[in-house]
Amino acid sequence: MSKTHHYACNLEWTGNRGLGTAGYRTYDRDARCPLPCKADIPLSSDPAFRGDPTRANPEELLVASLSSCHMLWYLHLCAEAGVVVTAYRDAATGTMEEMDGGSGRFTEVILRPAVMVMHSSMVKKAEELHEMAHRMCFIANSVNFLVKAEPEVRSEPGMEDRVG
Repeated sequence: MSKTHHYACNLEWTGNRGLGTAGYRTYDRDARCPLPCKADIPLSSDPAFRGDPTRANPEELLVASLSSCHMLWYLHLCAEAGVVVTAYRDAATGTMEEMDGGSGRFTEVILRPAVMVMHSSMVKKAEELHEMAHRMCFIANSVNFLVKAEPEVRSEPGMEDRVG
């Protein structure tokens, strides 16, 4: 009998120096991915496999790797395309099925980036760039299970009045 395990990460880009992705060198590639009840990145196995629940496990880190790889490519592509990203969050989830005998495998990871862009004229291009980021992601290209992005892109409220 197989069991299904779920993992999550809530990635937040923290590299906006004030200009968003107005240029390739105007933003930092910093992000944080707080994992519940964990400090730094001390590792263990999943508690379902007798791991320490206060430490990060490889399954969570795999989801976080996919999420951060997508974000980094996305920010890069936006900077090149003139799309100014001012905020980025991802509520990524992964599903792993445990098999008889104790082995298991991931069956999917779903990325749910919520992106804020500076101006409504940037929304369409910002949405399109998620597909390119997915194709470019080193980690997504390295796994043998489904990775998909379900992005939401919005423009900054009130920016229509300030930026033409």
